Amino acid sequence: MSQADLTDWDKDLQAEPEEEYQALVRALHWVNGFGLYFVRCSTAEGERLIERVRQDVSSKHIEVLKLTEPIENFYDRIKALPNRDQLDVLFIQGIEHSLYDYEKHKLWESSKDRYGYSWKGVPRLLGHLNLSRERFKDFDICFVFLVPRFALRYLIHRAPDFFDWHSGVFEFVMDEEGLQSESSKIWAEANYKKYCLLSPQDRRDKILSVQSLLEEDQLPIDQKLGLLLEQGNLFAADQNFEAAIAAYDAALAIKPDNHEALNNKGIALRKLGRYEEAIASYDAALAIKPDKHDALNSKGIALGKLGRYEEAIASYDAALAIKPDKHDALNNKGIALGKLGRYEEAIASYDAALAIKPDNHEALNNKGNALGELGRYEEAIAAYDAALAIKPDNHQALYNKGYALRQLGRYEEAIAAYDAALAIKPDYHQALYNKGYALRQLGRYEEAIAVGL
Repeated sequence: MSQADLTDWDKDLQAEPEEEYQALVRALHWVNGFGLYFVRCSTAEGERLIERVRQDVSSKHIEVLKLTEPIENFYDRIKALPNRDQLDVLFIQGIEHSLYDYEKHKLWESSKDRYGYSWKGVPRLLGHLNLSRERFKDFDICFVFLVPRFALRYLIHRAPDFFDWHSGVFEFVMDEEGLQSESSKIWAEANYKKYCLLSPQDRRDKILSVQSLLEEDQLPIDQKLGLLLEQGNLFAADQNFEAAIAAYDAALAIKPDNHEALNNKGIALRKLGRYEEAIASYDAALAIKPDKHDALNSKGIALGKLGRYEEAIASYDAALAIKPDKHDALNNKGIALGKLGRYEEAIASYDAALAIKPDNHEALNNKGNALGELGRYEEAIAAYDAALAIKPDNHQALYNKGYALRQLGRYEEAIAAYDAALAIKPDYHQALYNKGYALRQLGRYEEAIAVGL
């Protein structure tokens, strides 16, 4: 639909997809030199559209500029294209990466419009488009931006000078079947641990894919709920816990008794150090699903952070009553017991965890700490070595081993352990201090002074 209204473009009666496509093809046939078009579509739909246009507008030299990371200067990117002077039509995909990079900490601020955007400030890329729009006429190219709905809103609200030059806006809205298909792809790959292993760029791609689907008016409510949960998990994996909480809250606005959203919200709150709120969220999840052992384990961690170790142990025990082989609850229970000085019980809890998961390097390191508190340094060193055999870059285990060696008067070996820890974490000040102490005990005073002791 050409010449869309700046404020009501998405309220107009939508054309049929084929009618919209034919209108775009006619526009591209007609344009000669500079032109500026915006096409609202999903990433998958954009790929299909480009291939169709290549066939149906074969008289024009068509290329694609696919942005996979945030940029600030679009003009220079175009100017650097080696075949710029031969281009007739340039499709641009991925401008939303620059918007997300700017907005990821602002998108869910308290001051928002009805679409959920704060609209505070202008991303650098859009500011640049506004300021340099006259220069784009230097290029005899028809620019076709393929954007999701939220990115088109950004351009309208935050790059009005640039957008005002648009020759047309075309929309390819997914039907319910298409939305189901795209949503299913997201859910098929849903796995928080896998999200954590993704590169920042891959996580951003997934977040933007989910956001694009959430913007669709035709999205069924059950699909929206599932996508909001996945959006929250993706944000959490990206260490953007405020945004994760907002996504979980949006899911809870749809289904207040969703125990998964409540539990995950609790985890995000805990990561932000908001332990009381986290506990309240876990309790709400447990009120709905009392046998949710993950929530009981997580609640124990939050209680431990508040120094409420007896309550934490009770929470771990409740989790273990439901799932006796929950090794992380056994490890966490050992930590709480250790904080109370109940080291023998802590060791027993670590051993129970290791009987279930022998390669739990955290439990081995923690067991070493408990043994060290009891003065059983040789056994502690053996536990640290076992942890390091599993995870050689565990700088804490190396430091702890160094401390145990120092307690046994084995200063040369202690220094070697501290050096290994510092090779992994050069700013580990405790390792530096203790290395200096060991050097001093050996009479190597100049070296001790060099490390600050």
